[in-house]
Parts: sequence; structure tokens; C-alpha cells
Amino acid sequence: MRTRRSAIIAAAFDRGQIPAIACFNQATVPLGGGLGFDKLIATLQQFLDQIFVPVWGTPARLVRTTGFQKGAWALAFLDTADVANALGYHDLTPDGLPLSKVFVRTTLGAGQKVSVTASHELAEMLVDPAINLCSTGPQNRLYAYETADAVEEEEFVLAGVPLSDFVYPSWFEIFRKPGSTQFDHLKRVTRPFQILPGGYMSVFQSGKWTQIFGSKAKAARFAREDRRGHRSMYRGRPDRMKPSRPTARASTKRRPQSR
Repeated sequence: MRTRRSAIIAAAFDRGQIPAIACFNQATVPLGGGLGFDKLIATLQQFLDQIFVPVWGTPARLVRTTGFQKGAWALAFLDTADVANALGYHDLTPDGLPLSKVFVRTTLGAGQKVSVTASHELAEMLVDPAINLCSTGPQNRLYAYETADAVEEEEFVLAGVPLSDFVYPSWFEIFRKPGSTQFDHLKRVTRPFQILPGGYMSVFQSGKWTQIFGSKAKAARFAREDRRGHRSMYRGRPDRMKPSRPTARASTKRRPQSR
């Protein structure tokens, strides 16, 4: 399951096509809560079709497989973050396409739900597959274009399966007035760039990526979590950065450009 560094796609992914996402389970432990893999994938597809895609316009077709599939993105269920270290570049399939990972044992060990983690990672991969979008927020910080981090401890149930809350595009629009529109699926957020007590965001300031938190309690929990292989850790790698002052959403892998 090693990915090839040479396969990195430098340009934006073709958003004119509906990607197939190969979903496979290589975890050696149950998913928790009596949840079967078929049920999980079916519910995630329902989540996309009925809830997420009408908001973000990022459709996808989830396909259950036994491993990576040529030409397809991937959603891989693995045991722990230690196992994920064998994946090399954690955000790419062997074909250089987007890859999300769900660490089943790690998630359950932290008292969290695998289905919530999976929907969180799936939502973020679809909106920012190259992990290179940002938006200028308060205090002129660059906020990573992550759709679930700011609300990551909020969840809802679909077809009996717990799923992650997610923010709307309006969350990244600083011109929006508080209470003027809907900012997240569960309507817990009331203004742009608001981070709920259980959330955090990756921001670029003072020449480096760091995290800001919705509460001191969240900061303490975050410090104890195993974040290896997480999108926030990948985005913060110094060898991915060529900082400059962008004017809008920007690339953090290459020279920032407005979008």
C-alpha cells in the first residue's frame, strides 16, 4: 500500500467529473456499535446524495473494493495511525489521486465513532481534494478549507448511523453578517469562521501553519490525540510551504494563487 511520490498531481483535480471512490476495510477490529461495512458505505452514499452534495456540489460514487482501484479515489479503513505510516504520502492513492484514511482502532480507542470519522474525512476530501485551498479570515489569517474541523465534535444520525456535522460555504465568507444565513448543517454556528467548543482550525500565520481551538478543553484533548496521517498534519509540513501574501483561497503546496 505504498504510494508513489512521483504520482503527485500538481494541477487541480478535474471537478467536471464525478469521481469513483474505492472504499475498502483492512482493519482487523470491528467498526464498533454493531455497524457493518456495507451499511456504513451505503449510509455515506446517502449522506452525500441527500445532505452534502446539495450544499457543496461535489458528488461522488462510493464503490466497495478490496483495495486501491485504478483511476479511483480511495477511502481506506485501517487499524491505527502507526499502520498508516506505511502509506507514505498519506493523501494520495498509487495513481496520485485523493485518499482519505480512517484509523478504526485509534478512533475507537479515543472513544469516538468510526462513522463520524469517515464522514468527516470524506466531506473534507471532496471539497479540497488536493489539500491546498485556504480562505482569508479574521485577523488576516489564512484558514484551511476544511469543512468539518470547526464543528468536529458535533454529530447527527442518518439511517441509524452517526455522522459528522459540516460547515457550509458561507462559513468561509467573511462578509457574511452573524445570523444572516446557515453556516453549518446542524445550525450550531452563527457567524463566519466561528469555531465551536469542540472544534479547531488549521491557520497560517507568522509564516507557519498552526491550530486554533474553540475551547481550552479542546486544545487539551487535541494535544493527547494521535494525529499522524491527519490532513491537518499534512497541511502543516514545512516542505509543502512557500509562504507569500495571498488575496483569496490559496495553494499551500505551491506559490499561493487567488482562486
